[in-house]
Amino acid sequence: MTPTEPLTGATAADTAVRPPLPVKLVIAGGFGVGKTTAVGAISEIEPLTTEAAITEVAAGVDDLSLTPRKATTTVAMDFGCITIDPTLKLYLFGTPGQERFGFMWDDIVEGAVGALVIVDTRRLDDCYAAVDYFEHKDIPFAVAVNAFDGTVEHALEEVRWALDVSEGVPVLVFDARERGSVRDALLVVLEQALARTEG
Repeated sequence: MTPTEPLTGATAADTAVRPPLPVKLVIAGGFGVGKTTAVGAISEIEPLTTEAAITEVAAGVDDLSLTPRKATTTVAMDFGCITIDPTLKLYLFGTPGQERFGFMWDDIVEGAVGALVIVDTRRLDDCYAAVDYFEHKDIPFAVAVNAFDGTVEHALEEVRWALDVSEGVPVLVFDARERGSVRDALLVVLEQALARTEG
């Protein structure tokens, strides 16, 4: 074939490399559950974080009893991304955990196809707001129990019962520090979102 002859069986547009489809996911949960850690563990770029030092005033408001070494907190959002395969790229937005920053959630969540709600079983009360939020917004989500120190305090069915989430909501254990574990949890959220579009 000479350079002037057209391609047979395919057009130039067919052979062009298409960029991966961008998909927005949210990582949410209470204060200190591992949202920033999860974004940092999986992101293929240096994650954007809005961490601020925990002041004496904030320490009086936020419960640090189970996270005594925590010196910073997210005050706006975390951002990272990961290319799943040549056709799909996830853009990850982590919410702030404290109730006083809840006014930001609507803007952060806009356009998201699903959410991963991270839970610390030692402080289940802290994640009710996130679960309620995604149920109210009718956004597909999964509950990921972070295995702090390699253990969880309660069985997954007990967590499901305590959070009052339906059988259709996946409840799983993951480690926010481990890239593969975070990836697997995000893929569960993607499956939930895909099932919703096909339903």
